[in-house]
Amino acid sequence: MRLRAIFTVFFLAVLSPSPTMARSFSPAMVKMFTELQQQPTDLARYVYLLKLQPRLSTSDLPIALQMVATAENELGLYNEALRDFPLKSRPPANLALPAAAQWQPVDAAAFIGTMAADRRLVMINEAHHDAHTRQLTLALLPRLRALGFNYFAAEALLESDTGLMQRGYPIEASGTEYLHEPAYGEIIRTAIRLGYQVVAYDLDGASPQERESGQASNLYRKVFARDPAARLFVHAGYAHIDKAKGRLGRWRPMAMQLRDMTGIEPLSIDQTQFREQIPGERDDYASLIDRFGPTGPIVLVNRRTRTPWSAAPRLYDLNVILPPAAGQGAVESGYTQPSTIVHDMVRRQSMLTRIVNTQRPAWLALHGQRSPLAVGTALCKVVLPCVVEARYPGEAGDAIAADRYAFMQGDTSARLYLHPGRYRLTARDIGGRVLSERAVSVDEPAPAAPSLDQPASRGGPDATDPSSSDI
Repeated sequence: MRLRAIFTVFFLAVLSPSPTMARSFSPAMVKMFTELQQQPTDLARYVYLLKLQPRLSTSDLPIALQMVATAENELGLYNEALRDFPLKSRPPANLALPAAAQWQPVDAAAFIGTMAADRRLVMINEAHHDAHTRQLTLALLPRLRALGFNYFAAEALLESDTGLMQRGYPIEASGTEYLHEPAYGEIIRTAIRLGYQVVAYDLDGASPQERESGQASNLYRKVFARDPAARLFVHAGYAHIDKAKGRLGRWRPMAMQLRDMTGIEPLSIDQTQFREQIPGERDDYASLIDRFGPTGPIVLVNRRTRTPWSAAPRLYDLNVILPPAAGQGAVESGYTQPSTIVHDMVRRQSMLTRIVNTQRPAWLALHGQRSPLAVGTALCKVVLPCVVEARYPGEAGDAIAADRYAFMQGDTSARLYLHPGRYRLTARDIGGRVLSERAVSVDEPAPAAPSLDQPASRGGPDATDPSSSDI
């Protein structure tokens, strides 16, 4: 397993006002990274982190919680990931939030598709521990392909998987641990099915500036140098998509360098500046939600000029606002809140003894494209913790799951969200041993949810959530 999460620490060092974040790793962190590499499964890595974090110093805890949240995200524990690592970007200086009288919420996928019609390079970012920031990429893939985009680059992929395109789906060895999260796997699977040439471009084991330069160089070498007429869609993390210095401090972002190499102006789309967290706060994100009430990813468009709103137009072209995904009874953490960008660092109780909320966010239904399949700990055969995964028929046992959920306590149930069809349902223990396996079928979802083609703003329902029998 290749751990990419340590590189995200770089973004914390840049964004954080706390000098304790911008330092070299302590011996405890070096030991943690080494021992994480030795864990046999994602579930084992998660449990290792849960047991380790009470013994860490206050200065080391933010890094560990970042990795806890990343592991939760990979295991389908999406509400918990938002709660355990509520990372917040600092707002631009003197930011004036848009007013509803001047700005109109419109469906993000439809508007970006229109903007991309005459573009050759589109870049969108994500927060690595928040799979909700992958929903829009899934919606954009078919739109951009229809416009003639023929290359798709994903940060989580590794060059070593030379059989990816022929196989047609990603496996655990196809990329870093980010790729183990089902929505990311679905992005790669969808891009291949639509006919994109999928590109790995990230750089491992490099300094921050070497990484930015290496990413840009790899994209230029693998795409534009080989195909001068190429049209490229890039899914990246955080500030890699920026077109000027700023969020990365003195370092020149990947998008800025790729523009200089190619002469192509990228359409840069930010999803990380304004995001929800648990517990919720009265911040800029909450104000935007109150004003515009999205039920799906939205872009704010000036009612007079029809131009999109960007909080930092020098860095990126537009902000996407995602609706709250975790407000459905999501548990709060019970942390204290020191004044850092990473809130809630000191726990009042062990993570292994807390009650885990099993209600999953509604965005997983993809506006009615997927149906919920109820699953429970009966599949685990009294062995806990265990992870329940659904895989497409014909894909290997190490394929990235269509959806998965980790059960951390007994006598509980949750729902997997799946496209209509047949699946192989497997429960595994912490070491990867199969506890149970069966074939299941998922019916067509009931109609009622609005399409992503419709305006995603106040007044419309989100996804339908039909019930199904527990397995």
